[in-house]
Amino acid sequence: MMNQILVGSRINYTVNSPTTFLLNISVAQNEHQSTTNESIEIYPYHKVEECAVGPLGNRLLRMTADPGELTIQYQATVELRASEVDSTDLCEVDYENLPADVLSFLNPSRYCESDKLYRFAGEEFGQLVPGYSRVTAICNWTYEHLTYTPGSTGPTTTACDVLLQRTGVCRDYAHVAISLCRAMGIPARYVSGYAVKLQPPDFHGFFEAYLSGEWFLFDATRLAPVGGFVRIGTGRDAADVAFATLRGDAQSTGMEVWANGQDANDHLLDPENVVTAVSSA
Repeated sequence: MMNQILVGSRINYTVNSPTTFLLNISVAQNEHQSTTNESIEIYPYHKVEECAVGPLGNRLLRMTADPGELTIQYQATVELRASEVDSTDLCEVDYENLPADVLSFLNPSRYCESDKLYRFAGEEFGQLVPGYSRVTAICNWTYEHLTYTPGSTGPTTTACDVLLQRTGVCRDYAHVAISLCRAMGIPARYVSGYAVKLQPPDFHGFFEAYLSGEWFLFDATRLAPVGGFVRIGTGRDAADVAFATLRGDAQSTGMEVWANGQDANDHLLDPENVVTAVSSA
């Protein structure tokens, strides 16, 4: 099934001294999505270098800006390919059968301290039926036990911090769910992206879990339908896919993000469709 989605972002900075920007705002190039009419505009003009990073289709934009006001605008039309599957058939893969490139997504990472949560995860989810339903139960638990509070966490907040304070934003919900999946032996990885019908519009953080030999999208926040997610970057956690990394002296003075579905009749973009078996192999 194909959806056409218009995505984009506009970020304003005041640059106080020469600053190098690494921007992770471009739509990833992979088998699930392709772009048309893609553009990046810099005001005033600065040369931009695109860097492909890793095997997952992530793309970085690198540029150095002189002091002054700076506006970075990205826009693309995305052909999003999604295939629904029967979630009841999705099972967990035994450790000895996991592909080598999947194994790293079982390990603890900067924001996902799964090694500290083995006992907790086992007590909460160990008796549940393995597979898609267990990942869904982890999403449900995260949604029910956390309060979505903008500004409640910062760049050093980890999954364990969030579990203690029981509040966070989308990246924190994803980190908690990823950590609990990994603690249960389910490979999971962080995804940043654009999201249709996300309110208020912003960059969104969600995750993928590895089941039955493929990656499947999940979102513990229930803020937007997974059928309208457009991937920007995929990694171990948010540290791998920050939308902007700066070396120098510059302050963000404003940001606008948009993602508009062009096919309003597509049930994958229904607001009620927040946890769907959408393959992302």
